Amino acid sequence: MPRKLFKRWSPDPAKIRNIKALNFLGALLHDPNLFHLNRHSVSVAFFVGLFCAFLPVLGQIPLAALGALFFRCNLPISVALVWISNPFTFPVIYFATYKLGVKLMQLEPKPFHFEMSWQWFATEFAAIWEPLLLGSLIASLFFGCLGFLIIQWTWRWHVIQRWQERRAQRLAQKNKD
Repeated sequence: MPRKLFKRWSPDPAKIRNIKALNFLGALLHDPNLFHLNRHSVSVAFFVGLFCAFLPVLGQIPLAALGALFFRCNLPISVALVWISNPFTFPVIYFATYKLGVKLMQLEPKPFHFEMSWQWFATEFAAIWEPLLLGSLIASLFFGCLGFLIIQWTWRWHVIQRWQERRAQRLAQKNKD
């Protein structure tokens, strides 16, 4: 079931390889591990994608793609998981990671009002970047590891269930004969 689910939603590897904008990657995109759907490839892709999703940086998608290339895990899954932090969720995510960083650094939370402007980044961001970065790294590691473990356990559970079903079918067929 997990393989069928991921396969249904994954893009065709040949279409990705034929995108002209990705020609600079050359033979890297021809690595079959980037599109395999096995327990290792998918669980590492969950780690990479979730890790990148909680980082407060621009370019999370290219970062996840580079992580997938480096760790040779499923590229489409790692890139898709970055969309957990989207324009609707990133204020909540980054506020929570800031609070976590403040708590871990044992600082007083500084009141701030967020504005999407260059001036805000130049003045206010300088006061909150350390706890935000620490909280984001901790959250990235936590959720990346959690995603990795959940996929590993779910995949194993599903394989064991299938083994038991096949064993029961063989026993039923043996008893029928």
